Amino acid sequence: MSELTNKVVVITGASSGIGEATARLLAQRGAQVVLGARRTERLAALAKAISAEGGSARYATLDVTDAASVEAFLAFAQVEFGRVDVVVNNAGVMPLSPLAALKLDEWNRMIDVNIRGVLHGIAAGLPMMKRQGFGHFINLSSIGGHSVYPTAAVDCATKFAVLAISEGLRQEHDDIRVTVISPGVTRSELADTITDEGARDAMVGFRKTAIEPEAIARAIAFAIAEPGEVDVSEIIVRPAASPY
Repeated sequence: MSELTNKVVVITGASSGIGEATARLLAQRGAQVVLGARRTERLAALAKAISAEGGSARYATLDVTDAASVEAFLAFAQVEFGRVDVVVNNAGVMPLSPLAALKLDEWNRMIDVNIRGVLHGIAAGLPMMKRQGFGHFINLSSIGGHSVYPTAAVDCATKFAVLAISEGLRQEHDDIRVTVISPGVTRSELADTITDEGARDAMVGFRKTAIEPEAIARAIAFAIAEPGEVDVSEIIVRPAASPY
C-alpha cells in the first residue's frame, strides 16, 4: 500500500498534457481520480483507458472560469467518493504576445483561467477540506512564475500570482498542505493557443528541449505521497538541456 492508495484526487485541465499524464500515473499508483475539463469526449476516453488498466476514474465537464462549475465539479467528486483529498489546479492557457500587440482578450483569458481558475478551485475545495480536517492543494505555476520573458509578461504575471496565492494559503492553514509545481518547457498543447506570429515562431525553438508531461506527473505524485505531516511547498521541474 502506498501513500497514494485510495486518495481522491480531482484534476482540472485533465483532457491533455500534464493533467492527462497526472491522471494516468496517479490511477496506476492506486489513487481514485476525478477528471475535469471542457472537452468531455477526451475525458470519457481517458477514464475508459484508466479503468481498462485497473484504475479508478470519474469525469465531469468543467469550466474553471466559472466558480459554480468548479463547485459542482468538486461536489460531484465528494458524492462519488465521499471526500476530496487533493485538488490539482492544473488548467491553464498561454497565448503569448508582446504587450504592444494589445491582445486584451487574450490577457483577460489568461487572468480568468490561470488566476481565477486556481482561486475557484480553492474556494470550492477549502470548505470541504476544513470540514474533513485535512486536504492538499497542488497548484501549477511555471518557471514563468520565477522569471519574466519577452512576449510572456501577462502569462508570467499570472504564474507569479499562483505562487503568491499558494504561499498565502499555506501560511493561513496548518491543517491543509499546499504545493506549487513549476514546470519548465513541457510538451503540451499550450503553444497551440499562441496567435501572435512572432511569439509562435519563437516558441518552436524554445520547445526543442521540451520534457514529457510524465515528468511533471511524477513530481505531483511525489508531493502527494509524502506523509501527512510533510508539506512539499514547491518543486521546479525543467529540461536538463535548457537554461530556462
